[in-house]
Amino acid sequence: MARQESMEQAFTRFIEDHENDEGELVYEHAISEMVVKGEKSLIINFTDLYGFDAELARMVLDDPETHSAIFTSVVRSKLRTRDPLFAESLDWVNIRYRNLPAGTPLRKIGSAHISHLVMVQGIIVRASSVTPLVVRATFRCSVCGELNHLEQSGQTMMKPKKCISCDNRKGFELVPRESVFVDSQKVTIQERPEDLPPGQLPRSVNVELKDDIVDIARPGDRITITGFIKLLPRYGRGGELRTFDLNIEASYLDVSGRDAELLDLSPEEEEEMRAIAADPFVHQNLLNSIAPSIYGHDYIKQAVLYLLLGGVSREREDVRIRGDINVLLVGDPGTAKSQMLNYAARVAPRGLMTTGRGSTAAGLTAAVVKEGGTGSFVLEAGALVLADKGVCCIDEMDKMREEDRGAIHPAMEQQIVPIAKGGIVATLNARCSILAAANPTLGRYNPYQTIGQNITLPVTLLSRFDLIFVLRDIPDNQLDTQIAAHILNLARDQTLLSPPLDMVTMKKYISFAKTINPVLTQEVIDRFQDYYIKMRNASIEGGEASAISITARQLEALIRLSEARARAHLRETIMIEDAEAVINLTQKSLEQVGIDMATGQIDIDILYTGKPRSLQNQLQKVLQVINDMERISGSVKESDMYETLSTDYGINRSEGARFISMLMRDGTIYMPRPGYYRRAD
Repeated sequence: MARQESMEQAFTRFIEDHENDEGELVYEHAISEMVVKGEKSLIINFTDLYGFDAELARMVLDDPETHSAIFTSVVRSKLRTRDPLFAESLDWVNIRYRNLPAGTPLRKIGSAHISHLVMVQGIIVRASSVTPLVVRATFRCSVCGELNHLEQSGQTMMKPKKCISCDNRKGFELVPRESVFVDSQKVTIQERPEDLPPGQLPRSVNVELKDDIVDIARPGDRITITGFIKLLPRYGRGGELRTFDLNIEASYLDVSGRDAELLDLSPEEEEEMRAIAADPFVHQNLLNSIAPSIYGHDYIKQAVLYLLLGGVSREREDVRIRGDINVLLVGDPGTAKSQMLNYAARVAPRGLMTTGRGSTAAGLTAAVVKEGGTGSFVLEAGALVLADKGVCCIDEMDKMREEDRGAIHPAMEQQIVPIAKGGIVATLNARCSILAAANPTLGRYNPYQTIGQNITLPVTLLSRFDLIFVLRDIPDNQLDTQIAAHILNLARDQTLLSPPLDMVTMKKYISFAKTINPVLTQEVIDRFQDYYIKMRNASIEGGEASAISITARQLEALIRLSEARARAHLRETIMIEDAEAVINLTQKSLEQVGIDMATGQIDIDILYTGKPRSLQNQLQKVLQVINDMERISGSVKESDMYETLSTDYGINRSEGARFISMLMRDGTIYMPRPGYYRRAD
């Protein structure tokens, strides 16, 4: 008892005497604020407690549950002196600890931590709905009607053994109005991808949230939890087993996933990053540090660098303009696409790697699953949600199932994952850059076909990529000699692989660069406007039948890319050289995937509709003929149609047959009987 009294005195002394650097009594002020704001939790910074009384802090670490009950009585008595009515109205007062001296890796939690206070970092992968939990139950006796109060703990509700008035031992009824409830929520946290050892499955632990810390974090958020380890018994056929499940009862929860989780750099490291940026060849040094074991591919490395740095997101009242850059690499086997993705996932401050074949729609976005035991539905976060504010690399994107690809559409442009399943309607954040790789359908890329014909991705998905590059494996004597020498020399001597910036420095540089928000100068605005108008005018000069070479979506992509390039130099403003460089990069991408082979013009319709404008015009002529002839005779005879196409438009029979097969494949026309065609309604 003496020890308990001394602990109360030590904690009271801490509350009354601890001052901050300005001489303010921090916790006296905090208790006064509880009364003003109507709060029922006192948050204690553990480093303050440790600095004030190390012995008391160690005792709290070893047995937080017991000491919290003692501290609660101290805080309640302090509240009574300030506002007795408010103190009496509080059924529950919480003591919450944050900022422990050292964190515990989730993988290392074991039997040594049972009943101890720990601080754990992880990602929320599953969250249940908020349910009321009874902490003090009131039962009415069925015989005499007397109310019996009983404090509750553990997993199951305890009922009175006998009535305090009449010794009745059964027939007790819970009285919710007289009982005390708190909000309760169960979440599952998992190891962060960067903390996961290679080849290991991520560990997870269940966390119980109570009262005013429920529902402040959602699946996909990265959190730091302070709490104590509890044991949950396991049951078998013979009763309770000797093995237990570990559970964390949270004391405090801090969400870091809402903002970019960038590396905290010291002032010395920031100076080092600025020194790197002061080098006039900083851009080339960064490019040489991107996947240094891969030879060449300068344009693609440039795109990957800009994707890692990202642009500036803009929040408007009516719309959110994304700053994240999406890049697609399409190419022949053996052109180092997967290696590029692996490097990007490892060097990004928050990177995630997945494959199209191994990912389902739920695995990429989110899933609603039934919770074991209760049978209620809970939300589970997928790869795009877990990569929020980071980079998600998707390999073998062409191998994904159709319904899985459809789930990515809103995540790529709106950067949200809408869920409406099992009675759960929610919107999760997926504010991440996507770096995807796909293989051509027939093994090798066919330059005489459109990008949509080469890969089995829908055009609606292709149009959401800012840059698309084609990697072709074309025999070239000089290039092949250089690649062979590069690979063979690396195999012989690993020390040859010494990029200007190693991976750790690159990660720090990217983290620091992402804190800069460059702004457009008038000169850059004029240059982008001139480029946009010039490309659009090329479409107008060709008349209605000409190809549309660029749209507003490409203009937004130019802004994002120029911001990323300015970040690479740690500049606050975007220079004209940034504008010229990203226009050149965008032009390179359009020349690879947006060229109409029939006319040689850049045609954005190839990405937006899957068909170049020249082909659309020809198909429109065929449809016009079928439409006119259908009005006269009902069904269109094949021979009459080919004759009209030849005389009116100069389309020969073989070309006409090709157009007819395309229209039938699209479902625009059909054949009611052999030799006759009609338009589909």
